[in-house]
Formats: sequence, structure tokens, C-alpha cells
Amino acid sequence: TVLQEEEEEEEEEEEDLKRQTLREDRFDIKTSKQLRDKKPYACSTCGKTLNTIQSLNNHQKIHTGEKPFSCRTCGKTFRHSKTLTRHLRTHTEEKPYSCETCGKGFRCTESLLVHVRTHTGEKPFSCEICGRSYTLNGSLTIHMRSHTGDKVFSCQICGKIFTQNGNLAVHMRTHTAERPFSCDTCGKSFTQSDHLTVHMRTHTGEKPYLCYTCGKRFTDSSAFKRHLAVHSKEKSYSCKTCGKSFITNSRLTAHLRTHTGEKPFSCQTCGKSFSERGTLTSHIRTHTGEIEKPYSCQLCGKSFSQNGNLHFHMKTHTGEKQYSCQLCGKSFIRSHSLVMHNRTHTGEKPYTCETCGKSFRHRSAMSVHMRTHTGEKFKYSASAVQRRS
Repeated sequence: TVLQEEEEEEEEEEEDLKRQTLREDRFDIKTSKQLRDKKPYACSTCGKTLNTIQSLNNHQKIHTGEKPFSCRTCGKTFRHSKTLTRHLRTHTEEKPYSCETCGKGFRCTESLLVHVRTHTGEKPFSCEICGRSYTLNGSLTIHMRSHTGDKVFSCQICGKIFTQNGNLAVHMRTHTAERPFSCDTCGKSFTQSDHLTVHMRTHTGEKPYLCYTCGKRFTDSSAFKRHLAVHSKEKSYSCKTCGKSFITNSRLTAHLRTHTGEKPFSCQTCGKSFSERGTLTSHIRTHTGEIEKPYSCQLCGKSFSQNGNLHFHMKTHTGEKQYSCQLCGKSFIRSHSLVMHNRTHTGEKPYTCETCGKSFRHRSAMSVHMRTHTGEKFKYSASAVQRRS
């Protein structure tokens, strides 16, 4: 969902801060434990101690929210100049660092180095106490706390672990439904200030993300990234089970649950579990009494349980169809509809009946066909009969 991808961007910025602090502290790994324990600079907000004044200054930006580096293209702000440099490449699509093994490109050297380890199996960060190795320095840091007794911040509801209390506080809002950031225009509330910033653009009409290929503008970075993939056709994350590819790793992770049956998002009220966070959010409304479909179309009044569904619905009013067939020019609102349409040109029929071997373009058509073998009766709705007549 849009909110999930916005959260991932925020987590990525936090990781940049941690990496910078870890680089400044890395010399400690080679020194004695006595020296490592000397951290004279303490944060007055949370009490965390650090080795250098620069590390402390970087850390305190988490509490102050200071983001002095601003993107001139979209206005987004960052805590560090290096993060801004990498962000600028989302506008230019520049990926100057390439993997020599598979050719995949990256915006920064850190991402390339981590990726290369998926080929080499290298785990360069080892625990001096038990010998366990890790791919990421941050993972080693968290592990070391199991030996030193240093505090980690754990969610008492779902068990997720955080290295900083502030991150845990933000996470807890997913359980408590606390939304401290409110829109002065419509009253809608959000768990994070960045989400409110994106929402405000629905009132102001601001669309800071510009596609240099076609000139189209977007209100939020996640929609912008999805659009860029339409031009680049880049789908770097592939499912090893069925081969389906995805633009982001988070979408691949969600897809994998259709194979594993994993449902990690549980309702604390009734215990029911769900494979996606958005589905859980909709379900919780049945307990809280919150409006089940809070996202309403201002043109026709139709309501939706998720903002993304409203987004697609609006296209039925605007006539926007951004996914076009390269063979016949027909356009579609959803990328999935274009995929289905392309099969009329290619003749592809990916769904095969295991009983008789007959193939179909659509999963639903195969499901109907399967009933000829099972004897299950198919109930036609009135609208379906009209369409067939």
C-alpha cells in the first residue's frame, strides 16, 4: 500500500543514519571491550551514549526531526546530504553502481555491497564472543546486545524488535490506532507526520513528483515509482516458486504469502489473522465501530475500505487509462487488465486444467471449467446472464 511504502522510505532514512553512526564507530570493533564501552556523549532525550560528538549530532536528528537537506525537484527533505544525493537518482533514474555478476544497478555503493553478498554468501560481520556471522553490521549490533545485556526495544504485542525507543513508539501506533497528526482541513488523522504531508496534497493539489519521460505528475513517491516502472518495465524481484516479478521487494514479500499461507498480521481482539496489513486494518474497523469504508468519492459518493481502491475508482471519472497495449493501442486503468488483454494477442493460456489438460487465459475461466469435472453447479448472477445473452 501507499502507506507501507512511505513507511519503508522512512525506515530507509533511519538506516542511513544508523550506517553513518556505525561507520564512525567501526574502529571500536578492533579495540578492547574496555575502550568500546567508553561512550562519553549521551543523548539528553533518550539517554543513548555515543563515541563522538558527530555521532551524537546525527543521532539527535531522530528526536528533533531536523531535515536540513531539501530536494529542489519535489521538496522532500532529508537528514543527511548523502541521502539527498541518493534520492535525486529517483528523479533521474540514475543507477551508477552495477553488479558484475547479474548486472543489476543500484543508486548507492552500500546497496551494491549488500547485494553482492547474495551471490558470494559473504557474512563479514562476526561476533567475537560466539562467532556467529552476519551480512549487515546492523544485524551484528543487535545480536551483540544478547551478550552485553544492552537494551533492545521490543513490542509486547507482536514481538518486533527495535534498536531505538522512538521507532518502537511509532510502531506501537499500528496496534493502538493512535493517530496524533491531524489534517486541519478535513480532520483525518495519521500515525506519522510524513503521511499527513502526503495527505495534505489531496487538498492543495500539489504534485511534486515529475516524470521526465511523459510529463505526468504525482502527489506521492510510491505512486511515482510505480509509474516509472511503466516506462522502464523494470521488475527486479522475482518469485522463485511461480516466476512472477515485482517492482519492489515488499510486493514480492506479500506475494510469497500466497504460496506459504503465512498470515503474520493478527487481530488482537478476536485473533483472526491476515496476510496483508491493509486487510487487518479494514477488519479492525468491525470491532472499533470506525466507518468500515472511510474513503469516499467526492463525485459519486461511493465508499471504499482502502485509499488505493478509491484511487483506482477515481479513474472511472477522469477517464485516465495509463496502461496502453503496444500492439493495438487499447488502454486500461489497471496494469493487470493490460496483462490479461495482451494474451489475446500472444495466445498465452497460462492456466491449465490438471484433469484434462485444457488451458485458459484467465484463472476464473479455469475455475468455471473445473466444475465440469467436479459436478459442482455454477450459480449465475442476473448481471452475468445479461452479459452472456
